Amino acid sequence: QVQLVESGGGLVQAGGSLRLSCAASGRTFSSNVMGWFRQAPGKEREFVAAINWSGGSVNYADSMKGRFTISRDNAKNTVYLQMNSLKPEDTAVYYCAAGPARLLWDPDEAVAIYWGQGTQVTVSS
Repeated sequence: QVQLVESGGGLVQAGGSLRLSCAASGRTFSSNVMGWFRQAPGKEREFVAAINWSGGSVNYADSMKGRFTISRDNAKNTVYLQMNSLKPEDTAVYYCAAGPARLLWDPDEAVAIYWGQGTQVTVSS
């Protein structure tokens, strides 16, 4: 069992930055692929980024490449999402997720097993 708690969301102006954190509890944290998804109002939840257990392999949605960086610290049981050059269209609730290795190369929300409660990110123009 893995429990996930996100933090770091908030209100930021366009062009600004935020760093989201996801604190995990559970003995299997280090063996899970960790990911971030987001859901904007009226839209389906979409994949943002994922990282494997060692941090050596990552995957990003095309629209986030070059702006977002996912990382993890297994000693702290925490995964991070550094978001730079934020745009109003990045406004969404951001969710942390954990799942099996498949989540890295098949980042579908149906593959994720554990979810956090979400943190709101609002980017003003």
